[in-house]
Amino acid sequence: MMGMPALDVRRERIVVETDRYRVEGDITLPQEGYRSRLSDYLNRPDQEFLILLNVELNALDGSGRDWGTPVLMLARQHIRLVVPLLQSSVVMEQENS
Repeated sequence: MMGMPALDVRRERIVVETDRYRVEGDITLPQEGYRSRLSDYLNRPDQEFLILLNVELNALDGSGRDWGTPVLMLARQHIRLVVPLLQSSVVMEQENS
């Protein structure tokens, strides 16, 4: 029996804000080509949930109701803001210090 071929994928760390939480986690995107951009992934009309891995949630109200989970399925209707966390910007800041 032959196995399925491995897909060329990459993980991208993003920050998502909802009305109540700042959510930081990884999404899985194709390495290149169709739907490899974050905007393509977020604008898919057939996808109602954003699946995040290695997630940290921080309450925006400062209540300390912070928590983490290995997997989070976040309904798109709750998303207010999405920002990619670019590792290259961290490297550039460290080089300038």
